[in-house]
Amino acid sequence: MDAQGRGRADNIDPADQWVLNPNTGEYELRLGPSTAQSPVPGPRRPARGDGGAPRRQRPAPGERRQPPREGAGEVPPPRGSRRKGAEPEASQGRRATRRPVKKKSKAKKVLAWTAGGTAFVLVAVGTAGYLYLKHLEGNVTTTDVGSAAKDGFSKDDAFNILLIGTDKRTGKGNEGYGDKGSVGHADTNILLHVSKDRTNATALSIPRDLIVDVPDCATKQPDGSTKVIPGTADVRFNTSLGQDGRDPGCTMNTVKAITGIAPDHFMMVDFNAVKTLTTAVGGVDVCLAHAVKDKDSHLDLPAGPSTIEGEQALAFVRTRHSWGNQGDLDRIKVQQQFMASLMRKMSDGDTLTSPTKLVKLAEAATKALTVDKGIGSVSTLKDVALELKKVPTKNISFLTVPVTDNPADGVVHKTVIVNPALAPQVFDAISNDVSFSDVKKKEKAAKDAQAARLKGPKADAADVRVRILNGGAEAGSAQAELSWLQNEKGVTKSENAGNAPAPLSKTTLEYAPDQADQARRLADIMGLSGSALKPGKSVTNSQGLPAMTLTLGKDFKGAGISLKAATKAPDVDKSTADKVTCAK
Repeated sequence: MDAQGRGRADNIDPADQWVLNPNTGEYELRLGPSTAQSPVPGPRRPARGDGGAPRRQRPAPGERRQPPREGAGEVPPPRGSRRKGAEPEASQGRRATRRPVKKKSKAKKVLAWTAGGTAFVLVAVGTAGYLYLKHLEGNVTTTDVGSAAKDGFSKDDAFNILLIGTDKRTGKGNEGYGDKGSVGHADTNILLHVSKDRTNATALSIPRDLIVDVPDCATKQPDGSTKVIPGTADVRFNTSLGQDGRDPGCTMNTVKAITGIAPDHFMMVDFNAVKTLTTAVGGVDVCLAHAVKDKDSHLDLPAGPSTIEGEQALAFVRTRHSWGNQGDLDRIKVQQQFMASLMRKMSDGDTLTSPTKLVKLAEAATKALTVDKGIGSVSTLKDVALELKKVPTKNISFLTVPVTDNPADGVVHKTVIVNPALAPQVFDAISNDVSFSDVKKKEKAAKDAQAARLKGPKADAADVRVRILNGGAEAGSAQAELSWLQNEKGVTKSENAGNAPAPLSKTTLEYAPDQADQARRLADIMGLSGSALKPGKSVTNSQGLPAMTLTLGKDFKGAGISLKAATKAPDVDKSTADKVTCAK
């Protein structure tokens, strides 16, 4: 009978038969005696020793060696044999004088390694591979996208990851979905922003049929050379990948061109990922407001709750003619609901405490995942996931780029364009780390103090003395702002002081305590937020008089354009990962 058979005979979990050897620090399999199996007799050698003391005998073949009764190198028996009513042999007939070595819970170790499961599915499943790092390291595919991605990952900053689901028809059974010969376009696209304080995250879906200008893109070739692929104007967003040989770096550049937000990294999966990942976790729970029998995707589900995996799961996320107006925008909402459900499934105890599910998940995820070299190691993916673990699911918001029908389509609307009124507000909120969910701000007191800096009397524009430095804005910005302030706003006591010592990401205005009224006036003129005002000391201008220092950062948008950062998210259609919603 095998080890598992003996474990079941004694009502012992086989996992409990792995115990810690204090000599080596490793876990070893220690099989306890079983009433269902008799020891196999064997010849015994006479015992030898001083004074007639018997020597410990070597066990016969098939007989279990008993652990030593005493000593620092003692290996404890299986945990199962220490259960109530089953005293260890080493302590039979006397009270145990040594506490058994407590084995660290395997579930707790697994939980630590798969912390990302409580956050976002694509990132989380990538880190499950930490269970056996060296094996899974080779499963992850990496793509060199050059400067489009950052080199490495910082745990201390807000970060943006572009999640791409391609329509590439690789893998068994996928030929029947859409275009058989697809080169792998950007079919599903989500820009995931995780806040610096880890209180919230925003998953912004980008429609595949959004009309955009794809910029020129430098791609790495197999021989190590670089090839620049010319951009194209007025094309669908999904052509930013695959078309003309474009790689994920081209999609990242396109996202930056549309939103002004630069993705730090990308993660890409194909059709197989949906099938293998949902099977690995034992299925995902979905809800339908009405029954669906879609002839194109072959989805066949009743109204109400269902659990889907494999082919059904792929059909669910691919279906579009059964939802709403039968367009891509309604399909995006259903995909967001699906991902939220998958996140909840990965967060529950059945998944996080099941080694079997986690191993399957690790294999499926790493084989399906393609990432940039900056996060190409499983250990780095684990770091990403541990940061994501800090974000509560109730504060992960799903929304879509605000769009409007493309007038160039005429009556039949097949594509969309960015909503010029609402979309910039969404992009600005994400850029400024503003949450779309209701969260307690850790820095509320600091923000209140920043707002207070804008309150109080304001000096006349003619009395404002300020030196302007270029700290990362486009060349010529300091002179352009100086001309606007002097000619349009009457800030005549201002001057161009050249370049700043170092670039800044945000524009700042430093002032002395007795210049607060001047700072408030200049902030009002330029649209500076309280966070841009930095109490400090004055400097001397070219006339030898005290002046403030205005440093134009990388966020400077041009002379006369307000720099006030978003402090509140716009009111847009959104959902959160903790809510169960029925597809309709």
